[in-house]
Amino acid sequence: MHWIDWLVIGVYFIGLIGVVFWSSKQQKTSEDYFLAGRNIGWFAVGASLFASNIGSEHIVGLAGQGTSSGMAMAHWELHAWVMIMLAWIFVPFYYRSGVYTMPEFLERRFNSTTRWILSIVSLIAYVVTKVSVTVYAGAMVFQVLLPDISLFGIGPFWLGAVSTVVLTGLYTVFGGLRAVVYTDTAQALILLVGSFFITYFGLKELGGWGELQEVCRQNADRFALWRPNSDPDFPWLGILIASPVIGIWYWCTDQYIIQRTLAAKNLTNARRGAIWGGFLKVWPVMIFLVPGLIGYALHQKGLISIPMKTGENGTSIINGDQVFPTMVATLLPVGLRGLVVGGLLAALMSSLSSLFNSCASLFTIDIYKKMRPMASEAMLVRVGRVATGVVVGLGLLWIPIMPLIAKGGLYQYLQSVQGYLAPPLTAVFLLGLFSKRINANGAVAGLVIGFFLGIAKLTVQGMAGAGKFAEGSTLKAIGDYNFLYASGWLLAISVVIIVVVSLFTKKPSEEQIVGLTYATATEEQKRENRASWNKWDVIGSIVVLGLVLAMYLYFSFWLK
Repeated sequence: MHWIDWLVIGVYFIGLIGVVFWSSKQQKTSEDYFLAGRNIGWFAVGASLFASNIGSEHIVGLAGQGTSSGMAMAHWELHAWVMIMLAWIFVPFYYRSGVYTMPEFLERRFNSTTRWILSIVSLIAYVVTKVSVTVYAGAMVFQVLLPDISLFGIGPFWLGAVSTVVLTGLYTVFGGLRAVVYTDTAQALILLVGSFFITYFGLKELGGWGELQEVCRQNADRFALWRPNSDPDFPWLGILIASPVIGIWYWCTDQYIIQRTLAAKNLTNARRGAIWGGFLKVWPVMIFLVPGLIGYALHQKGLISIPMKTGENGTSIINGDQVFPTMVATLLPVGLRGLVVGGLLAALMSSLSSLFNSCASLFTIDIYKKMRPMASEAMLVRVGRVATGVVVGLGLLWIPIMPLIAKGGLYQYLQSVQGYLAPPLTAVFLLGLFSKRINANGAVAGLVIGFFLGIAKLTVQGMAGAGKFAEGSTLKAIGDYNFLYASGWLLAISVVIIVVVSLFTKKPSEEQIVGLTYATATEEQKRENRASWNKWDVIGSIVVLGLVLAMYLYFSFWLK
């Protein structure tokens, strides 16, 4: 790192501090702190959706997956079509209900028990996925770019992990969601620009797109978008089952994402923000996944040297999680290196800041306020800040456990864990919105049993990864069972439980579900919904879906 690189990063942080200082002056109520006063425009909503999603785990992890498994993970990065579902199907119900959180919405649709379950499940999910994965990815970059730095015997990995968490926690604690959303808007631009330069300089060094295709064709089965069902890691049927399940949970029901749309000025801005976010979401394949392919090709041609690691069968393989930092360190000129590292820090901090604010909202509104309904606005904000710190600490403690659960790379770890947590939540929200017969008993049973089975699979998988089970044993087979198919089975089991229990118990009254399902939407809701969009929203949605289709068509045949 040259002094000019540090200067670029320093300017970025000065701007960040300015935004946080301004935001802290705007907070007077819990609505200001948790939902930015519900006064955010569509451009900032969409940019925040994108920046919150694209964390350092995407930049580091997706590049690593590109190197190790080619385009297999592109299916998860083409979820822009799910964001169109968010804009047109889910946002109208969420926004009109005036809720702060998704568990609060479930309480209105079902009962308080579902609210408690979703709050606890979400907080656990944030610890074992978003906090630990994001911090781990950022720490990997520090380890490559600053290998010699240490403090009191602590190496660059943990120094990077702890320092970025503390800095991000401070600006989230003091700035609230307003600081998160407005810094996310700037960070989205830095992310796009920084990653574009990695792709550009990588292709320039390699010799162009045609050269990349030629290198990947030599191992086409490994780098193809679609794999045969015999593939042990990414069978095409498993991807078709699991990817939408995870996508609908993440983009349409997760507090971490939905909170941005709830902060919009009105329903029009909420929907438009989701569509704009969908447009931005189309591009990660090109600027985050493709650099991993480029890194592999450069390594094969001897133009860069990526660190190696020992694979499961004892052979030496490329350490995918080191690909992006290695490309930054070796390919980029002075100044641009600082910009890209700033982009990585932006990704890390935007994801963490969004996560911290969502955790604070979940714990404060859905747990603490339920136990202390008379708590003052100032107390709610203080409790939210304390909750943020606790979640961060638990996430740091989980980092050493992550490698035991998935040996396929950081991003695959993320998707496998989400694949076990998402199915019951996806089932409850979809059935709850589209069927007025589904009741609280069915929802509670589906959530509890589905979540228990998912955690059981995750636990057995972690123990199998640590070598706790003998080869050929039943538990070893369960632990090694493909996470894509496991996600599909969990969804099917959850749906059956929810439907059967609901049918054998009393149906909800019309008064209880009025305005909370599509079948019971009021005339006023329908008029408000129709008045909130025009032809430009439709055109924008068609453009996003067209881009997704174009990406699928191209990469389905790009190695033929």
